[in-house]
Amino acid sequence: MTLTLDQARTIIEIARAKGRELNLKPLSVVVLDAGGHVLAFEREDGAAPGRFGIAQGKAYGAVMLGMAGTAQMARAEQQAYFMAAVNGVYGGQVVPVPGGVLIRDAGGKVIGAVGVTGDTSENDAIAAKAGVEAAGLSAEI
Repeated sequence: MTLTLDQARTIIEIARAKGRELNLKPLSVVVLDAGGHVLAFEREDGAAPGRFGIAQGKAYGAVMLGMAGTAQMARAEQQAYFMAAVNGVYGGQVVPVPGGVLIRDAGGKVIGAVGVTGDTSENDAIAAKAGVEAAGLSAEI
């Protein structure tokens, strides 16, 4: 199974809706396919213009490492040298914090990732998870 544009749009729509429901700051949401390529992105009104890079970095690290943002942050805290090396390999594109969520199909295969930024990393992850689940997929935060 591959992640579709329609699923990516659902993920973004519902992640944004969850943000509004929780009264979060303006969110930026990106969905990447299994190869780390952008399928869709939206930045809410009032979100800082630099948020694309943060959202993309959260999602990119998740999909390229097969490790969600929460696990990346724990790894960075325990082995900072490892995450520094990873960021060297990927040209500084990895943002190892919650809000980078792996997207898995029904069989558990990684088919992409979503990156959400704008509020706290924990709240970003909650919004991302809501979007992924609304698309009928499994989220690993």
